[in-house]
Amino acid sequence: MLGRMSTSPALAVIFDLDGTLVDSEPNYYEAGRLLLAQYGVSDFSWEQHSRFIGIGTRETLEALREEYGIDAPVDTLLAEKNRLYLERVRASTEAFPQMRKLVERLHTEGVPMAVASGSSGAAIDQALAVTGLDGYFTATVSAEEVARGKPAPDVFLEAARRLGAEPAHCVVLEDAAPGVMAARVAGMRCVAIPYAPAPGAPLDPAFGTAGLVFPGGQSEFTAQAAYAWIVGE
Repeated sequence: MLGRMSTSPALAVIFDLDGTLVDSEPNYYEAGRLLLAQYGVSDFSWEQHSRFIGIGTRETLEALREEYGIDAPVDTLLAEKNRLYLERVRASTEAFPQMRKLVERLHTEGVPMAVASGSSGAAIDQALAVTGLDGYFTATVSAEEVARGKPAPDVFLEAARRLGAEPAHCVVLEDAAPGVMAARVAGMRCVAIPYAPAPGAPLDPAFGTAGLVFPGGQSEFTAQAAYAWIVGE
């Protein structure tokens, strides 16, 4: 195996964070619910939240601000949601076990890795620190650092640049349709692990553009299967 890896030194792997590496969507939902409650919105449901899974926090808040007629500036909403979210990250954030195994194996093989996320830089750093994954990644990229969030490819292209890798040599792991779309536009291979809290719910057609899909999401995902596909076993 080491021989195979040594013949592909350009390989780099880019992970989405929320819903892919860590199970953070419940924390994001709760932060959003509490934020909207401050502005008189008392009926924000998980179903409403799920429309925005995989979309950058700023873009999500821009849409919610318009939908609910909130007067506060987006930057004010963003700062408060980040504060509420970080409180929850510190209290309860866990990495998906098979994802942790994949990260550890890629690290052992010397594959450079990055996290590229629609979350804030502070949220990325906190989640990686709490889960003990922070030492495995060469770079992190927040949507705050690029012009456009997912489904635009900006975060993935910036991650590749920081890793010194060509986009065509990068593999993205994603749980959400906008991220899969972003990987395709970036010219990167993609492993899709749909975040599907409702069993049996139809998958977004965008998942069909990924090179490897685990339709059952994290319950079906295995580090061994993903690793074998990534390195071409």
